[in-house]
Amino acid sequence: MAFLDYEVLRLIWWVLLGVLLIGFAITDGFDLGVAALLPFVARDDVERRLAINAVAPTWEGNQVWFILGGGAIFAAWPLVYAISFSGFYLAMFLVLSALILRPVAFKYRSKSEDPAWRARWDWALFVSGLVPALVFGVAVGNVLQGAPFKIDDDLRATYVGGLLGLFTPFTLVCGLLSVAMLVLHGSAWLAVKIEHGAVHYRARAIGAGAAVLSIVLFAIGWGFVATGTGYAIAGVADPLGPSNPTRMTTVVQAGAWLANYGRHPWMVIAPALGFGGTALALAGILLRREAAALVGSTLAATGIIATVGVSMFPYILPSSIDPHSSLTVWNASSSASTLALMLGVTGVLLPIVLIYTAWAYRVMFGRVTTAQVVANIDLY
Repeated sequence: MAFLDYEVLRLIWWVLLGVLLIGFAITDGFDLGVAALLPFVARDDVERRLAINAVAPTWEGNQVWFILGGGAIFAAWPLVYAISFSGFYLAMFLVLSALILRPVAFKYRSKSEDPAWRARWDWALFVSGLVPALVFGVAVGNVLQGAPFKIDDDLRATYVGGLLGLFTPFTLVCGLLSVAMLVLHGSAWLAVKIEHGAVHYRARAIGAGAAVLSIVLFAIGWGFVATGTGYAIAGVADPLGPSNPTRMTTVVQAGAWLANYGRHPWMVIAPALGFGGTALALAGILLRREAAALVGSTLAATGIIATVGVSMFPYILPSSIDPHSSLTVWNASSSASTLALMLGVTGVLLPIVLIYTAWAYRVMFGRVTTAQVVANIDLY
């Protein structure tokens, strides 16, 4: 790929990372949302099985996007991977524990007909949906406000934060927004995927509340970003420069995360999608247009995640205690040969993932009914 210079390769991988994160939020996001909804939309065992089997055929395949996202960070920005996964270790441990709990709960729930047994695993599914949704949002909030790390002249990173330090008013707003966004997505999925009945109507009611809450929290988060701390490159960035954070100077400025919208007005599409998609989802729920609600929740997740990316560009992980150690698309990437090689691999494998995912959803298309759940003992 000699025709792609270093700057273009870095930009392509930045876009690819956003695509993978959005893909994870859109696919596995409704799995997390349905799990978090389970105690509230389903009142008895049959209703819970109805909700669970709305995601049962696809939840395992959806996790591939999470793996691809982590792999993309490791391959394209090893410094970001090293600092974020070590610094946010306990938070990531909570997420992985919850994600490990989910398949166990799916598999073991139906091994016994004892109501107490199934109730315990149902609550495990709830935890496996709520905890990742919350922690992912809190992590994004910490990325926006900066993580407490520094890099010395030998490129050795030191992280000085702790688990409790991750939770601030702003990051909690981000965490709650993530939960509301995914609960909305899960509600929209249930409305499309299951028969009309008690679970369907409860999902729609909760989804309407989650949509309103998402709009409010997104607006509050926007206010935090507009008035809070942001980061900016002092001078002119070198998109072709070496991957060495110590060679770049960063300044801390209030509202700096909004500067990109002045330089590139087209970027306003991202927050517009966040607000507009959520509004479309709410309208779809209220007007009983299930497909429109799911399209809206999908656009909302896309817009909210894209807003973070375009607001921060070219930053990926700023430092709150030593701004000059901040990591950007330009100063923390792998070598040009690595990016080019991995792009070739991705160009082959990503279309396969997309084709397989589309095929799987096509095969599994259709509503889950109470009659199917009751008659088929092989279902969860």
